[in-house]
Amino acid sequence: MNESQPEKVELCIQLDPELIEQINHLTNNPSKTIEVAVRQWLKGGSNRDDELARSLVRNPPIPPRGEWND
Repeated sequence: MNESQPEKVELCIQLDPELIEQINHLTNNPSKTIEVAVRQWLKGGSNRDDELARSLVRNPPIPPRGEWND
């Protein structure tokens, strides 16, 4: 059985460019990440939502310049 998803509403918001840069480093789907974060905030949850964790792409830390071990 195919359950239909509720229709999405497009929303235009203004966010700090530094915040967008940080979000883009965490995920390849910023809209989904922001949606899950808002849902979590509305629920009053402080624990990380499984859906949020799944939407994040883990990037390995990059050492500061000049500290690469060859």
